[in-house]
Amino acid sequence: MTGDNEVLRPLTWAAVLVAAAVLSTILIILLRPLLQRYALARPNARSSHRNPTPQGGGIAVIATTIIVIVAFAGLLDEPTSASVTQAWSVFAATGLIAVVGGIDDLRPMPVAPRLLLQALAITVAVAAMPVEMHVGALLPWWVEQLCLLVGLLWFVNLVNFMDGIDWMTVAEVVPLTGATALLGLSGMAPLPVAAVLLALALLGATLGFAPFNKPVAKLFLGDVGSLPIGLMLGWLLLQLAAGGEIAAALLLPLYYIADATITLLRRVVAGEPFWEAHRSHFYQRACDRGSTVSEIVTRVFATNLALAGLAFITVADHDAIVIAASLAIGGALVAWLLVSLAYGKQ
Repeated sequence: MTGDNEVLRPLTWAAVLVAAAVLSTILIILLRPLLQRYALARPNARSSHRNPTPQGGGIAVIATTIIVIVAFAGLLDEPTSASVTQAWSVFAATGLIAVVGGIDDLRPMPVAPRLLLQALAITVAVAAMPVEMHVGALLPWWVEQLCLLVGLLWFVNLVNFMDGIDWMTVAEVVPLTGATALLGLSGMAPLPVAAVLLALALLGATLGFAPFNKPVAKLFLGDVGSLPIGLMLGWLLLQLAAGGEIAAALLLPLYYIADATITLLRRVVAGEPFWEAHRSHFYQRACDRGSTVSEIVTRVFATNLALAGLAFITVADHDAIVIAASLAIGGALVAWLLVSLAYGKQ
C-alpha cells in the first residue's frame, strides 16, 4: 500500500474483517422481520426463486461496510489525505445510489430517472478522484472522466443484473475483494489504505450476509445492495488500474463483464427491449437447462478464483508476454464457462 505509506498489521486487518462479518450478521437478524413484512420479492415469470422471499439484505451489507470503515479510520495517519477524501465521496455516492435502489425495490422507477440518479451518484465518486490520477494516460482528462462515468454506470448496473440467483453476488464479491485486499496488504499493488479498508469491510459484510443467501435463499440483497456494491467494486478496480495494474483490474471482474455485456449486445441486436428484466443471462440459461443454483455458483466461484490467481501473476510480473498470456488464459476460462452455462446439462 505504497500510496499512503501505510502497513496494516495482521491482527488489525483481521479485526476489520471479523467486525464486518459479525456486524453484518447482527444487522441482518434485526432487519429480517421488517423486510419479511414490508419488502417481499414475489416470484414472477422472470424470477429464479419460487417462494416469496424478503429482499433488502443489502441495507445491512452497505451499512456495515461504511460503519466499519469509519470505526477503523484511525488506521490512517493523515485524516485529510486524498484517499480519505475520495473514500468519503464514495460513501456519499454509495448512500445516494442505495436510496435509489431501495426505492426501486419497493416501487419500480422508470428507467430514465433511475439512470439519471445513478449517474449523479457516480459523478460524485469520479469527481473526487485526484486530477493527477489517470487510468488511461493517453486520453485527455475530460475524455477519461467521461469514460469513467459511463464505464462505472455500466458496471454498477451489470452487478445489479448479475444478482439474479442465490449466492451469485457472493461468488463475485468474495474473490474480488479478497484479492484486492491481499494485493494491497502484501505491498504488491500500490493501493491506498482507504481502498484496502473498503475491500476488507465489504468482504466481511458479504461473508456475514452469505449464510442467509445460501441456496435456497432466505434473504436477497435487493437493488439497495447490488447497486452500491457495484459502485464500491468499480471504485476498487479503478484504484488498481490507476496504480498501473490495469490487467488485474480487467481480470478480476471478467466473468461478470462478459456475461452482462454479451447478453446486452445480443438483446440489442435482436431488437429486444434490453432495459427490461429478462432471463437471458448465461447463468439464467443454465438454470433453465437444468443446472442447479449450487452447481452454477460453484463454477462461477471457481472461475473467479482462477481469475484472481491470474491477476496476481500480472501484478507480480509486468512482462508484456506474461500479461498477454494471463489475459488470454482468463478470456479462455470465461469463454469456456459461458459456453458450458449456455449449452450444458439439458
